Amino acid sequence: MLDARSRTICWTPLCNRAREGVGLEHLLLADRASDSVVLAYDEQRGPFRLIYRLDWDDSWQLRGAELALITENSVRSLTLKTDGLGHWHHGDGRVIAELDGCRDIDIWPTPFTNMFPIRREPMAVGERRRFLMAWVFAPDLTVHPQPQAYTRLSDRRYLFENLDGSGFQAELLVDEEDIVVDYPGLFRRVKTDR
Repeated sequence: MLDARSRTICWTPLCNRAREGVGLEHLLLADRASDSVVLAYDEQRGPFRLIYRLDWDDSWQLRGAELALITENSVRSLTLKTDGLGHWHHGDGRVIAELDGCRDIDIWPTPFTNMFPIRREPMAVGERRRFLMAWVFAPDLTVHPQPQAYTRLSDRRYLFENLDGSGFQAELLVDEEDIVVDYPGLFRRVKTDR
């Protein structure tokens, strides 16, 4: 549990029009750590709860991720550690060679992890950078490398591009701390307390 000085941020999912209003993320953000609960619905797998905790250093370099996925029939967990230089291992020490070169994490379904490359490597307006992400797909609790790019369009707007061949891209609106406010068609922030 984070201390009383943590900030509360909530998002609602917009990605499933047939189940509009179903789901919520409640994130507690503190200095170099976050705890979150995501209530979501996957059309193939049904409802699920994702609980994740992330920690990072002063330069916004991720150091660890603990995830738990709870469904009607199962509870699974995944613990990831990284040295900040692109080397990853499981919580039990087993190396994850497939993730070599990944510097950041991107967890589906949350917009929170989009902030890591933006915060870690500030860009000038018009600048575009490529990143190799450790992409976690929560409904299956799997992780694999995924190339992505961010282009800073203005002070508070970034173009996100998935470079896996899908052609997916979105313009992300962020706040003064580079945390996503609006991810068109996928997530919208609904509450922020300081």
